[in-house]
Amino acid sequence: MPLSSSFTIGADPTGQPVAQLLKLANRHGLIAGATGTGKTVTLQHLAELFSDAGVAVFAADIKGDLCGLGAAGNPQGKVAERIASMSWLNYQAKAYPVSLWDVAGGTGHPLRTTLSEMGPLLLGNLLELTDSQQAALYAAFQVADREGLLLLDLKDLKALLNHLKDHPELLGEDRALFAGASAQALLRRLATLEQQGAEALFGEPALQLEDILRPEADGRGRIHLLDASKLVHEAPKVYATFLLWLLAELFEQLPERGDADKPVLALFFDEAHLLFNGTPKALQDRLEQVVRLIRSKGVGVYFVTQSPSDLPDDVLAQLGLRIQHGLRAFTAKEQKSLRAVADGFRPNPAFDTLAVLTELGIGEALVGTLEEKGTPATVQRVAIAPPQSRIGPLNAAEREALIRQSPQAGRYDKPIDRESAYERLTARTEETRQVEAPAGKQGADSGLGGMAGELLGSLASQAMKTAVRQAANQLGRQLVRGLMGSLLGGSKRR
Repeated sequence: MPLSSSFTIGADPTGQPVAQLLKLANRHGLIAGATGTGKTVTLQHLAELFSDAGVAVFAADIKGDLCGLGAAGNPQGKVAERIASMSWLNYQAKAYPVSLWDVAGGTGHPLRTTLSEMGPLLLGNLLELTDSQQAALYAAFQVADREGLLLLDLKDLKALLNHLKDHPELLGEDRALFAGASAQALLRRLATLEQQGAEALFGEPALQLEDILRPEADGRGRIHLLDASKLVHEAPKVYATFLLWLLAELFEQLPERGDADKPVLALFFDEAHLLFNGTPKALQDRLEQVVRLIRSKGVGVYFVTQSPSDLPDDVLAQLGLRIQHGLRAFTAKEQKSLRAVADGFRPNPAFDTLAVLTELGIGEALVGTLEEKGTPATVQRVAIAPPQSRIGPLNAAEREALIRQSPQAGRYDKPIDRESAYERLTARTEETRQVEAPAGKQGADSGLGGMAGELLGSLASQAMKTAVRQAANQLGRQLVRGLMGSLLGGSKRR
């Protein structure tokens, strides 16, 4: 195939390049293998290939060394030997355009979304709610819609839950769903989430997808890296939920592209098993459906994990490019899994796929690409081409320089706390208290005064509710909730 319309993964044992058609890169993919077999370097190489082709990249930096993409490589030893053995490889040590992100905001631009954009389904998954608690959360979100209350951060949701405990009449027909025990359980779950540091994920300015998709002046795609080196260990559910939200937002916002010469975005989900572990079946079904449909919007999703068995079969069946590094099989269960991996490739008569799986060295992989019509090509044993950027992490000064120089500098670094549910409910409570206080005093002086105070309080309360509903009509049109895109009938983004 012409290399100009494809990206070259590496070389087979005869030295011939093995490539994947770029127009089929939206058919998703898999990078798998045991620890230490070279998955991260392969991910780095693919990210470079996509960037050179003008495709934006978003990837999680699990070990903290993928950020080497932002510095030029300095190949030595075996890496230099491999480069020399690939005569067709036009190797040029260079840095790539990289933006660094961090939920906590310490090692990259702060990465945020809002509760309204995330929606109750994903938030419920993050909080690991029971069915009754999930129903109460849905009821609270519905009240927020009706009342025009923006849910931007955790204090907004806590204020709403406490307000509904005191004013259950606002729930209307959903009052039965909002039991006191469920409300208390939700508040406890939110407190636990805050202790994990997850409150930093929610707020504004929220991530704008156009900032990820915007190409560089030289035509290359920008590579966006989420520093998940701490997040994936300290709050794995937060990590997984954010990636699910990102996938949902892309599905909801991007237009249909049909057949195109290349994707607009390549997503790399490292530690991919976290996306499916403990995920409710309803959410997993939606996720599988989004993965199947999002390729028509120009998004390629690449899962990175130790074994293909970490992914549901329905997801595995949708993956076009498969890069399988070495696996080890010491137990009967592992040997059975190994056979399943080998059977997932189209056989090559030149070698025994099952035997080669345990023989692969570091930086070698079995690669299954797609042919012109989208059918699987025969599996090849491939030496992965080395990346042109640095293999290894940046130091603190280099990271800081990248953060200062990125196009996102100054846009996300300072939080914005505009009027939302917390401020409006606090003001509503204060206004009610001011109206009721004089009424109570007059009631102590005379029965007639008490009746007048009650009437005044009732009229003021009714006027306040009318004003709130009028404001809600305007704000409600702007309220956003990404419930896995339009598949769950979510509202449009603000």
